[in-house]
Amino acid sequence: MELDLLTLSLLLLVGFIGGTVDSIAGGGGLITLPALLATGMSPAMALGTNKLQSCFGSLSATRFFIKQKLINLHDMRLAVICTFIGSATGTLLVQQIDATALSQLLPLLLTGFALYFLFSKRVKDEDSQRRIGEAAFALIFGTAIGFYDGFFGPGTGSFFAIAFVSLAGFGMAKATAHTKLLNFTSNIAALLFFALGGHVAWGIGLTMAVGQFLGGRLGSGLVVAKGTTLVKPLIVCVSTIMSARLLYQAYPEWFSWLG
Repeated sequence: MELDLLTLSLLLLVGFIGGTVDSIAGGGGLITLPALLATGMSPAMALGTNKLQSCFGSLSATRFFIKQKLINLHDMRLAVICTFIGSATGTLLVQQIDATALSQLLPLLLTGFALYFLFSKRVKDEDSQRRIGEAAFALIFGTAIGFYDGFFGPGTGSFFAIAFVSLAGFGMAKATAHTKLLNFTSNIAALLFFALGGHVAWGIGLTMAVGQFLGGRLGSGLVVAKGTTLVKPLIVCVSTIMSARLLYQAYPEWFSWLG
């Protein structure tokens, strides 16, 4: 696809905003995917291009968090491998199976996540007691959430964040940092298979990637500087907005009163 300079500039700005929001609370796809669909590209092409540009945002955030020593890559090796395998499997399977049922269930899960982050005493800046070993966490949650991201996608950051906070005992900034590492892993795996299928608009995706990279750096810096005071309310807001959007898509008749 070829787009005019103004449209590309707007997409770059959208990438920046999406990258900033995504590196703090996840849910950046709520901003970037509709913008890609608005250009007229097919849903498959929009999904593949969205994975391309989001890789740069999650890479930028992950790189910053590593420099801040919030991520120990050695300890995360198994989780990275499991997440990659899970995401690749989900990306392949979604091409064969209808994911409609997930779109109906997900709003309930996201609402539950929002309530957890709003009221749980485990959501804080300091680490707490770990409830599951590193290997078990990687094999169960890395694989499962990676699979979900490749298969469906919305709310992946919330799934990872709640797992790191509630089970790994991570503080909010540390949980966000590790979430971005595994987000980057699952994005790369999904992008690989979208690219093999020819479902990536490289020029548009790389233009947005510039904004994503800058936004990811800004957002990750805010996470380190502000911690729970910023991340917690944003996760609650993003989860609530995603729930409302998915409910509207799954049950439009419920919203007929809006006209």
